[in-house]
Amino acid sequence: MLKRTAVMLVALCALCGSARAGITIVFATDATWPPMEFVNADGQIAGYSVDFMRAAGREAGFTPVFRNVAWEEIFAGLAAGRYDAVCSSVSITGERKKEMDFSEPYFTVHQALVVPKKSHVHDLADLGGRKVGAQAGTTGFSVIRAADGVIARPYEKIGLAMEDLNMGRIDAVVCDDPVAANYALFKYRDTLKVATLLRTGKAERYGVVVRKGNSRVLDLLNRGIAAVRARGIDRELEKKWIGR
Repeated sequence: MLKRTAVMLVALCALCGSARAGITIVFATDATWPPMEFVNADGQIAGYSVDFMRAAGREAGFTPVFRNVAWEEIFAGLAAGRYDAVCSSVSITGERKKEMDFSEPYFTVHQALVVPKKSHVHDLADLGGRKVGAQAGTTGFSVIRAADGVIARPYEKIGLAMEDLNMGRIDAVVCDDPVAANYALFKYRDTLKVATLLRTGKAERYGVVVRKGNSRVLDLLNRGIAAVRARGIDRELEKKWIGR
C-alpha cells in the first residue's frame, strides 16, 4: 500500500511539473532599447530583460514569448488583452501604478545626459534655450519637459533621437543610463559621450507590467524574479549585457 501511494505521489508531482512547464506568458516589448531589449543581427529579440525573463521562467515554471510592439501602443495592447505582460524597461511610477500592476523590480537605472564629444555641457542646466530629445512617453522625456528653459523634442524611438544628436540637429538626449552608455560607447563612440547621470531624486526601478488584478501572472513573475536575484543570475546578466 505504501509503495502504491509513493508511486501515485511521484506521478502526481510529474503532472504538476508538466502543467507548470506548460504555462506560457506572452510579453510585449519595444525592442529598440539596447542593451535591454533590441532586435539582434539574426532578427531575434534579445537583451538583458529578455535573458532575465527566460531565467525567471526556468526558475518559476513558465515559458516566456516575446512580441515586438511599438512603445506608443504597448500599454493599450496590454489593456486590450493582446498579451499578458509588458517587459520593456518600464520604470515603476506612482502614476503608472494607478492604471496597471507591477512586478517586483528587476533592474535599477538613472537618467543619463548624452551630448556630442566636443560639447562642454555638464548638466541640463547648461542647455537653456537648446533642443534636447527623448523618447515620448518615457521618464526621460518627463525629465526634459520639466527642465527650465529646455526645448523638449519627443521622438518615437530613442535611436532616432540619437541619430539626430549625432547629425547635430539637437543638442542632447536624455535616456536610461544603460541605453545611453550603449549608444555612446558603441554605435556613436567617436562622436557622442555620456556627460552625466542626472540628479532626478531616487533611482528608477524597472518592473514588469500586468493588467490590474492579474495575480496569476504577477505571482509567477515575482517568484521568478526573486529566484533569479537570489541565485545571482541578475549579476551575471549585468556583466554580459552592461558590464557594470
